[in-house]
Amino acid sequence: MRRLQTFQDLFKRYRRPGDMVFALAFFAFALFLLLNLPFQTTWVEKRTALFAQPAFWPAISLGLMTLFAALHLAGAVVSQRIPGRLAEALYWARSLEYAGWFMAYVLLVPWIGYLLATIAFCCVLAFRLGYRSARWMGVAAVFAIATVVVFKGLLQVKIPAGEIYGLLPPGAFRSFMMTYL
Repeated sequence: MRRLQTFQDLFKRYRRPGDMVFALAFFAFALFLLLNLPFQTTWVEKRTALFAQPAFWPAISLGLMTLFAALHLAGAVVSQRIPGRLAEALYWARSLEYAGWFMAYVLLVPWIGYLLATIAFCCVLAFRLGYRSARWMGVAAVFAIATVVVFKGLLQVKIPAGEIYGLLPPGAFRSFMMTYL
């Protein structure tokens, strides 16, 4: 076991990769919540005890959250840096790509319909993940069709028909496509 040389060694802190990004994000989030507190809760009549006020405990918790987030940020700023922060932040940001793919899918559904958007989404993600052969594209398309059958056919989930179905000639086929696909 190593003995501490000084009192300062007890509190020595190194800034790990990603710590500054986390500290900044956490402080910004805590400050955002604290600043929005007056719009979310109120202080009532003066006859009500302080601890029974609707805004009291949220104000205490958000005030302390902001204080500790500021202390964590200050600690991250003054701590000795360990290399790798940018690589860590970029590693975290990689997951945002899939949120972007999903947002594109959600934007496409009203235009090209649930079936076509789901097939496109599954095939593009399979391709993106490295499954690029015709076999895997077929597996992705079958999975997409099964998903549509389960959600629209079996579970009766109401999803608006795509604008593309309006181009079909009026009749039973168009109604079928708008209802089930």
